[in-house]
Amino acid sequence: MFITKHDVTDALKEVIFFARQDNIVNLDMVDDIEIKGNDVKVTIVFPKLDDPSVGIIYNAVGKKLKEKLGEEVNVDVKPVSEADKGRGPLAGVKNIVAVISGKVGVGKSTVAANLAVALKKSGNSVGILDADIMGPSVPIMFGVEGERPGVMDREGKSVMVPLENYGIKILSLGFFVQPDQALMWRGSMINNAFNQLMTDSEWGNLDYLVIDMPPGTGDIQLTLAQSYNIRGTVLVTTPQKVATADVRRAAMMYRQDKLQIPLLGIVENMAYFTPQDMPEKKYYIFGQGATDELAEELDIPILGRIPIVEKIREAGDDGTPVSLDDDSPVSQAFLDIASNVRKRVAML
Repeated sequence: MFITKHDVTDALKEVIFFARQDNIVNLDMVDDIEIKGNDVKVTIVFPKLDDPSVGIIYNAVGKKLKEKLGEEVNVDVKPVSEADKGRGPLAGVKNIVAVISGKVGVGKSTVAANLAVALKKSGNSVGILDADIMGPSVPIMFGVEGERPGVMDREGKSVMVPLENYGIKILSLGFFVQPDQALMWRGSMINNAFNQLMTDSEWGNLDYLVIDMPPGTGDIQLTLAQSYNIRGTVLVTTPQKVATADVRRAAMMYRQDKLQIPLLGIVENMAYFTPQDMPEKKYYIFGQGATDELAEELDIPILGRIPIVEKIREAGDDGTPVSLDDDSPVSQAFLDIASNVRKRVAML
């Protein structure tokens, strides 16, 4: 049988990369096809080589080519990473940091937005991706609500150009949803939207891409963990035990054998309240100790503690994250958190 590249390509269109819910040809994962008689060598590009899906695709390619071209075909599959090929939409992103929580209402988005600003103020190039399908609030916090990303052509394909404010590149699911629209998306729809924000966008060169994750342990969390090279996660909690119990479950998801994404540390939000007229006083409204116990249990540091301050809420609502205010003590707290995140990433 005379084998052509067209024959091989047609067969490979039936091999699905389930993390991105499309075949490896459409996803441009087939980098090269070499044919010498009955010997077929296929080079497949993966986001990262330690992904369990590499073995699945490896076996599927061999099986499918033999099924379509004949059992006498000798198949050699060579997996390579996007980084090795100097390609991929995230090739210019050095560090992806996911900000996670176990439940809503702990200030995860506020921490993500101010961490991004603090990293930028520390001299880094930064982007933020708002993947919180439950409540995409980053557009409000960065004063770009109602705006839409641009579009450009990249290798014959239209891709999104992130908005930019305060020197930070911004994309959010909230850009594509009306404020009064209820989202009733199934898991596959959420995954597709998330993958588009990650890969069908021109992020350029970034030192850090901060991702504001939805709370809990759902489809987006698994897609992120399995499909992209995540440097680490930042856990956000409030001091009460009910909050730390939920974030513990979220943390353990990232420590499963198949994921193994580093936990960089914990940010304790709403740690205490200090009245303006009594700066020496600290009132621990939500209690003390539970966050320290969790940090010790997980063997990770507390990256910082953020007090309850009205200015944080006001700044977020006004589209000017509090970390932009050089005179605010809370701004310094976020700068310290950013410094601790950089140190932890450097240790990996």
